[in-house]
Amino acid sequence: MIKPLVPRRLQIFLRRMVALRQRTAHRQVWPIDQGAAEPPAGFQGWPGGKRFSLVLTHDVETARGVSRVPRLMDLEQELGFRSSFNFVAQGYHLPVELRRRLVQRGFEVGVHGMEHNYKLYQSAAGFAEQAKEINRYLREWGAVGFRSPCVYHNFNWLHRLDLSYDASSFDSDPFQPQPDGVGTIFPLNMGGGPSEREYVELPYTLAQDFTVFILFREKDIAIWKQKLKWIAEHGGMALLITHPDYMCFADRPGFEEYPVELYRELLKHIRSDFMGEYWHPLPREMATFWKERKL
Repeated sequence: MIKPLVPRRLQIFLRRMVALRQRTAHRQVWPIDQGAAEPPAGFQGWPGGKRFSLVLTHDVETARGVSRVPRLMDLEQELGFRSSFNFVAQGYHLPVELRRRLVQRGFEVGVHGMEHNYKLYQSAAGFAEQAKEINRYLREWGAVGFRSPCVYHNFNWLHRLDLSYDASSFDSDPFQPQPDGVGTIFPLNMGGGPSEREYVELPYTLAQDFTVFILFREKDIAIWKQKLKWIAEHGGMALLITHPDYMCFADRPGFEEYPVELYRELLKHIRSDFMGEYWHPLPREMATFWKERKL
């Protein structure tokens, strides 16, 4: 007897069918939008004269993802990388000690919304109320960065948050629920009015692991390699979102998982093929640089 699909499986199945149909239609802008390579006016390059920049981030959506954070942290540190981990403030139990350990080991902690759903942007009044709670968690965690669940965004409303940077956007990703890309592989200064806080917008520019391995069921990292090479050639910012929730550290990946060895392969590829060519800041360091750079 065939078991009925649970809602989560059905949701992913439907997203996969839509994305597969869209993939051919969007081949001119995904994974590479040629128009996104133009550097901003006055940009004088990355620190140390590096060819491009590399920023690694993770969104932790579930308790399963939380349990895998230590192993992912060990993997990155073993290979000489560091990253930020964005946690859902009220979505699951997040041990204080885990947050402290991340920071002590040179990683970063950010806020990934209050709950992992679309409700944050349903109304301006609702956002204003949630903003108070988000700001409280930012202060409590010592965090300066935010990424909205499912990368929904309203750049004007985000001025209500006490941020150094937001990372709820992308250069081009037509497979997202809100698919309006910012059209650049560089950070953006989001200036505000007299009473509004300015922040830096950090778009992700490498395809999400969920899109590549869960929606499209790719078996290798060719998409990542292709886009990374293009970003390096144009001196941009390679910013990646991956999810420990979907990384399988065991032998047999489940329905919503992919082998963590694919992520390890990417890091090894970066280290071997681009050694000495990239500046590798945390997101908060990238935001500080972008605010202070000379125009």
